[in-house]
Amino acid sequence: MSHEIESTLHEERLFQPSQTFSEQARIPDMATLQELYQKAEDDYEGFWADLARKELTWHKPFQTTLNSNHAPHYRWFEEGELNISYNCLDRHLANNGDKTAIIFEDEKGNNRHISYKALHRDVCRFANALKEQGIEKGDRVILYMPMCPQAVITMQACARIGAIHSVVFGGFSAQSLKDRIEDTGAKAVVTADGCYRGGKIIELKATCDKALEIGGNSVQTVIVLKRSGHDISMTQTRDIWWHDALKNVADECIPTWVNSEHPLFLLYTSGSTGKPKGIQHSSAGYLLGALMSTKWVFDIREDDIFWCTADVGWITGHSYVAYGPLAAGATIVMYEGAPTTPNGDRFWEMCERHKVTIFYTAPTAIRTLMKLGDELPNKHDLSSIRLLGTVGEPINPEAWMWYRSVIGKEQCPIVDTWWQTETGAIMMAPIPGAVATKPGSCTLALPGIDADILDEKGNSITAPNKGGYLAIKKPWPSMLRTVWGDDQRYIDTYWSYFDGKYYLAGDSARRDEDGYFWIMGRIDDVLNVSGHRLGTMEIESALVAHPRVAEAAVIGKPDETTGEAIFAFVVLRGERPEGGIDEALTQELRKWVAKQIGPIAKPAEIRYADNLPKTRSGKIMRRLLRTIASDEEITQDVSTLENEAILLQLRGKS
Repeated sequence: MSHEIESTLHEERLFQPSQTFSEQARIPDMATLQELYQKAEDDYEGFWADLARKELTWHKPFQTTLNSNHAPHYRWFEEGELNISYNCLDRHLANNGDKTAIIFEDEKGNNRHISYKALHRDVCRFANALKEQGIEKGDRVILYMPMCPQAVITMQACARIGAIHSVVFGGFSAQSLKDRIEDTGAKAVVTADGCYRGGKIIELKATCDKALEIGGNSVQTVIVLKRSGHDISMTQTRDIWWHDALKNVADECIPTWVNSEHPLFLLYTSGSTGKPKGIQHSSAGYLLGALMSTKWVFDIREDDIFWCTADVGWITGHSYVAYGPLAAGATIVMYEGAPTTPNGDRFWEMCERHKVTIFYTAPTAIRTLMKLGDELPNKHDLSSIRLLGTVGEPINPEAWMWYRSVIGKEQCPIVDTWWQTETGAIMMAPIPGAVATKPGSCTLALPGIDADILDEKGNSITAPNKGGYLAIKKPWPSMLRTVWGDDQRYIDTYWSYFDGKYYLAGDSARRDEDGYFWIMGRIDDVLNVSGHRLGTMEIESALVAHPRVAEAAVIGKPDETTGEAIFAFVVLRGERPEGGIDEALTQELRKWVAKQIGPIAKPAEIRYADNLPKTRSGKIMRRLLRTIASDEEITQDVSTLENEAILLQLRGKS
């Protein structure tokens, strides 16, 4: 049996950057980009050292660029000292203090602009408030907050005093929050009474109270932002209102200078088994990765209005809301509510109103909005948008083409970005002024990132379109440093497969004839059908290419004959068939997939639903789908599901 992962998707469409875009771009052509690649290849450490000295503001310069003595616990710029908040705020005040840093809009449509000067003042004041509550350098602070400016203010305030923040997404359960509080040993929690989503109040403080009832004894203080205004309980001696914590604090807070390797934050990501992993990121290396990718991939300019729709509870919200764009001195948009509230054109209406120039969102959001039809975005003037981006998972070519034609009016480059919580910053993406794009491909690794596709023995796969393990062969500044409190888990999870030599990303991928990377899905999601190893993403892309299909998720179901049978969950454009069954359409889709990529990839079973089971961040819960396909009892925690009622449909019972 072959261990190669077979590629079934072949995409030949190629879109060159427009001359107009390239002429104004930071990196205007392949020759300029090639110079960066060559510099990194000729002197890898010198490449990053030069960028670190040029792009970051240091309190104390570093001497050693990379220390590999304790690999895979790499250390970057280790003698250097700096402050992340200073790099994101203070250094812009002299020339751009009055520039808008954040445009905030709530779900009801109220909006306000916050200048760099005002944001700096607010961060200093809250940093002083944290110190008043006994928070010191190295202490952990949990954030469980709405998607509002105070979330960024809290993150920046923690960074200002050297406290380590850990943001917990506001949709997580009390148990999930409790686990993260206990694992970090957090001294304080910053939360809100509630937040708005889909026209409803999400009870953040009540969930926080429950988490602290069942554990989290390290917490001494809970600071509560009054956001929704509904009645909540406050525990005396522990709970304090945000506005009360700010009474009598100074507007200035001298930054706490920290070592380059001082942890900036912990962010938890689910493991396939056991408790979530606390991914630990450094200060200097992380910020350098976030800043350079913001400049290179998003071609950020002085007048850009940058909207990354991700919540700050996820790494995308850390790197491309709270840190990267602010370090670059950009203007960002923050939105508290749901993308379809009150109507399905909310994103496009906001892009028009705020004159958004760079729009960065997830493929799941794109497919959801695509399903609603072209007439909604076509109602709005989207001419301000000059660059589109996608993040979170591979985007299928059909959705990519819709994004390009309907939202970008065939004028905007699309940067399809591959990266992870663990990588800290974008690792692969087209540089928009220089690299031609293909629907569904993240194209090339960024300068200074040594990505490769390896077979099971760690050898590079050079033949085009042969799938293998995606690995990073050299350390990079924004990489995770360890799993908080569990160095062995860090080694076992990311470094053990190739004997500590290479970082294993956990994704399967291939390179095409032009050297472009294509992500084929998680290694865990590879299907083994009659001895053929097939990536789920490519089968899903084939299904979504059918004009009646809006979205699809494919998993493997044990089968006595083929080893695994392909089981597809499909969301249609238009009405769902009654009872979730349509034999004629199922046969049509099976033939369609066979024609697109071959008979071996035909789904054995197709089930129809109004939606797929997703977390509130838009991630499809594939393990849940495997349980449903196998008719097993659901034992997983489903508290993070956007819509629990969808489970009945997926089981074919409604």
